[in-house]
Amino acid sequence: MSTIEEDIKTGQLKHIYLLCGAEGYLRQYYRENLKRTLCRELDQINIHSYKGKDVNVPEIIELAQTLPFFADRRVMILENTELFGSRGEQLANYLAQIPETVYFIFDEENVDKRSRLYKACNSNGKVQECVMYTGAQLQKWILTLLSRSGKKISPEAYQLFVEKTGSDMNNMCQELKKLVCYVGDREAVLPEDVEAICTTRVSSKVFDLIEAVARQDQKQALAVYGDMLEMRESPVAILTLIARQFNMLLMTKELRAKGYHGDAMAAKLGVPAFVANKYLNQAGKFTVATIRQAIEDCVETDENFKSGRISDSLGVEMLIVKYSRKGA
Repeated sequence: MSTIEEDIKTGQLKHIYLLCGAEGYLRQYYRENLKRTLCRELDQINIHSYKGKDVNVPEIIELAQTLPFFADRRVMILENTELFGSRGEQLANYLAQIPETVYFIFDEENVDKRSRLYKACNSNGKVQECVMYTGAQLQKWILTLLSRSGKKISPEAYQLFVEKTGSDMNNMCQELKKLVCYVGDREAVLPEDVEAICTTRVSSKVFDLIEAVARQDQKQALAVYGDMLEMRESPVAILTLIARQFNMLLMTKELRAKGYHGDAMAAKLGVPAFVANKYLNQAGKFTVATIRQAIEDCVETDENFKSGRISDSLGVEMLIVKYSRKGA
C-alpha cells in the first residue's frame, strides 16, 4: 500500500483521505501536505474547511456536488467533526459515489472503526492512522529535525531528551526548537543542554511517582506529588495520569504474558522502546491484583471528587499514602 508521501510525489492522489489517531502533530503534518498539494493553484472559492461537531452534512454534500469554479477540483477539509459514529451515515452514503472533481480530507482524533463513514473512507480512499513514532523511527525523526538546523545530539542527550519531553511529538518539536536556539553556534547538543533548557512534562513525573510507590517510599511519593502540583497541574489531571500509568502497567503485564517483548511490545503500547522497558520494569514490582485494585481505587476517588465527598487534592494524597505505605 502506498504512503501519502508517495501519493503526493507521484500525483496519484485519492479522492478521500482520513487522518486519525492521537498524534496531532502527524495529523497536522499530513493534512498540510495534502492541502498544499491539492489546493495548489486553486482559488479560495474552491477550498472549504469545516471544524467541530456542528457541521451541516447536507450543506457539505450540496457544495461537493457543485462543479468547481474555473478549476479542476474542489477540496473539502473536515476537522474533528465527530461524524465517525452514528451521525455520519448520510456522508458515508455520499462517499460511495463522489464526483471526480471533489476531494475530501478528514482530520479526526477519535473514530469508530465500526462506523459506516470509516468503512466508506477505507474502501473508497486511504486511512492514515497517526500514532507517535517509536524506536528507530522516532530517533530518525528527531535527528532529521536537528540536522536541518546543522545540529547533532549525543546518545546520552537523546535519551534524556525523550525522557523529559514525554510522548507528544508537537511538544518534542517545540523543545527541539528551544534546544537549537540554546546551543547557538555549537553543533553538538549535550545532556547538560537538555537538562538546562527542556521542560520536564508532568506526564514524565508520574513514572517517578509510581516508582516511589513501588518502593513504598511514602515520603518520596508525596514529594513527587508536591512537585507535580507546583508544576501547576490539577489534582484531577494527576489522578488521570496515575490511573493511566496503572492501566499501562496492566497492559504491559498482559502483553508480557502473551510473549511480547522489545519493539513488538513497544508497538502494542504505542510508546518508544525505552519507555516500554520502563513500564516492564515497573510492572514487575506490582502484582496483577494490586494493579487492578489501584485502577478501581482511582475510579472511586474520581467519583468521590464529583460527589463532593472529598477534596481533589486530599483524595489523590490518600490514594498515594495507601499504596506507598509499608506492607501495602
